[in-house]
Order: sequence, then structure tokens, then C-alpha cells
Amino acid sequence: MFLALMCIPFGGILFSIALGPIVLPKFWDKFKVFIVLFWTVAVIVMMFIGLGLTDTVSVVLECIISDYLVFIVLLFGLYCVAGNITFEGDLAGSPRVNVVLLIIGTFLASIVGTTGASMLMVRPIIKMNSWRRNRSHIMIFFIFLISNMGGSLTPIGDPPLLIGFMQGVPFTWSLKILPVLLFNMIIVLSMFYMIDTKRYRRDIAQGFAPDISSPKTMIKFGGLHNIIFIGMIVGAVISSGMMPDMPMFQNSNGEVLGIKLFADVYLTLPQIIEIAVILIAAKLSFVTTDKELRRKNNMTWNAIQEVALLFIGIFITMQPALMLLKQIGPDLGLTQSAQMFWAAGSLSSFLDNTPTYLVFMTTAGSMGFSEGMSTALGVIPEQMLMAISCGSVFMGAITYIGNAPNFMVKTLSSENGINMPSFFGYMKWSIVCLVPVFVLDTIFFFI
Repeated sequence: MFLALMCIPFGGILFSIALGPIVLPKFWDKFKVFIVLFWTVAVIVMMFIGLGLTDTVSVVLECIISDYLVFIVLLFGLYCVAGNITFEGDLAGSPRVNVVLLIIGTFLASIVGTTGASMLMVRPIIKMNSWRRNRSHIMIFFIFLISNMGGSLTPIGDPPLLIGFMQGVPFTWSLKILPVLLFNMIIVLSMFYMIDTKRYRRDIAQGFAPDISSPKTMIKFGGLHNIIFIGMIVGAVISSGMMPDMPMFQNSNGEVLGIKLFADVYLTLPQIIEIAVILIAAKLSFVTTDKELRRKNNMTWNAIQEVALLFIGIFITMQPALMLLKQIGPDLGLTQSAQMFWAAGSLSSFLDNTPTYLVFMTTAGSMGFSEGMSTALGVIPEQMLMAISCGSVFMGAITYIGNAPNFMVKTLSSENGINMPSFFGYMKWSIVCLVPVFVLDTIFFFI
């Protein structure tokens, strides 16, 4: 019962993020640091009362080291490197051009991850559509496809699938999700094309037009050598998932080598290597790139600072909710693929989708199935594993906090003059546009 009460600060920080910028925008901008700190301290005090000092310190430290530190360093590295790649040209953001860019970004997400693809594609798409007045919907569908659904085809694409790979799911297995992804892309892009065409015509009718002086399309990219550094970051992420199973990174007891911080909390050697490689890549990107390119990108530190602040509070306050989920997960009575799809997806919309995925994968592996995918957690029917994977990856698009790049894209868009919807305003879009698609997914793929 008290564990459920400990979830109150998590609800408090979510409602603060959702309502603060709407109800008291000036107060929120000035005091959001203290609001986040209040809810964070509140949950730590409640954990201390319910769990004791040792367990509370362990939970908070484990969250900061294993979850938040790696998360924010990865986001920081990609933000730095992608900010040093520029796009210039006279390719205007028309409905057809935007559809093509969304398709490219969606498939790119499975190659460099949803965060990497989002950071690479967000500025070019904003620039191409800078002449338009009605453009917030473009970034909303950007989040739907590039920041979420596109990461479903490889373990590189989204952290839950990387966890699956580490638990024995073959690297190429997630390619089986391709029919589901294509089905969703066709529907979502069709919706986008209709909405974008209507708003594009409205912009033209109101006198807005792209500034294209040459009849011949000219496209120029700057800082493309930074692709090397993105490759370094992606390689670091993949390697960090594989290194713990290598004997050279284990002691004589088979435990992963690392620095003991407190009780059972370790900063592991694979984590240290991953963080070091990412920071080196970010530094090399800045050293080897002319600062004029960053000026052209209007690169500031506001977006990464806001994400760093909000998510430290979110990560810590969500811990009781994750503990509660682990406790009651096996008793939820989820025995069907469709149930797993909606349970994993709904919770991944608000909680970290990686531990959520692991909870439901563990639950499925404990059911004693005799046929299906053999994993370290047990045998899981492939349809059920696909349902858990799709739910965890796809439904991260339901809220701004459902996946790492969502809030970053929202912040960068707002920084560049795009009037993005509020937390609940965005959810209205996601519920209207995506929930019907997920219902169709259930009917055609998971029943």
C-alpha cells in the first residue's frame, strides 16, 4: 500500500510538467528547478520511510548511475554531434517533401537509434519548413515516426530491443516487426499527408511562400565528417550491451567489473567505456567543426539543459512505480499477446520503456511456454514477444516523456519558433491519430 503512495510524487512531477507551462508559464520558467527538486526530495523521503536508508540510497544511486547518467550522456553526445551538421538549400517543405523526409528518418532510426535519427533530422526539417506558419503538426508526426516507431527494427533502434538482444533475442529477429511498421507508416503518413496538404494550402493562401530564387534545387550539407562521430556513439551503445557477457569484463565469479559506489551499486567498466567514448566523440566533433556551422544551426544549450533537469526528476520519482510494476506484473493475468501489447505500451507512455519491456518479457518467460523464442528469461511465443516489443517502442509516442527524444524535439521546435502543443495538447493528437492505428495493430497482428 505504501509503495503505491510513493508513486504520488511521480504523478506530481508529471502534472507539474503538463500544467505548469499552461497555467503559470512565468512561474514555471522561473521556479521549475525548485518544483522538480521538491518532487524529487519528496519521493526520496517517502522511500526512506518505507524502505530504510540503505535501500533508498541504493535505489537512487542505481537510478542515477545505471539509468540517468548513461541516458543523459548519450543524449548530450548526439545533441553535440548532430548540432555540428548543417543543411542548406532551397528545398521547400511541401507535403511530398515532408513525407519523403519522414520516411527517411523513420528507417534511419533503426540504424542510428531514435535519438540519433531525431537529432540528425530535426534541424533540416525545421529549416525546410521555416517559411510556413502552420507547422507544429509536422513535428508531432516527426515524434510519432522518427522518435518512436522507426526504432523497432534493430536492437540499435530503441533501448528495450537492446535489452531483448542482451537476453538472448537474435540481433536480426526484430526485422520481423517490419510488416507492422510498414502497416503503421502507411496509415500514419496518409493522415499526415492529408493534414499537411490542407495546412500547406492554407499557408499559400495566406501569402506565405518559400524563398526560392533559383529554379534549380540546390542542397548542401556541412560538417558531414561528424557522421564518423555518430558512428562512434552508436558503436559505444552496441558494445556496452555486449561487453558484460565477455570474459575480459568479468571477474572470477562471472560478475561484471566496475567501481563499487555503494552496497550493490556499481559503475561498471562497460558503462565507463560507453560514457568515455561518447564524450570523446562529442569533444572531437566540436574541435573539428567550425563554430560557424553551430551558429547556422542556432545551436544553444537550452534544450539539453531543460531535458537534463526534468528527466533527473522523472527518473528518480518513477522508481516506486517501476518497483510496484515488478511486484504486481506477474499477477496481472496477462496471458495473451494483445494484452501484453497494450499493457507494455500504456506503461511505456509514461514510464521508462526499457524496464517496462523487461518486466513483461520476464513475465512472459515465466509462463512455461514450450514453443517460441528461447531467451535467457524462458521460452516466449514470437507473437507475444513482438507484441511486447511493438507496445514498448510504438506507444512511447503517446506522451512527450514516453521516449528520450520526444521532449528534445519538442524543445528544439519551440526554440525555433514552432508553437508546439502543451503536454495534454500533444496527447490529444497522439490519442486521435495513433490509438486507432494501435487498435488495428491488435486486430491484424496480435489476436
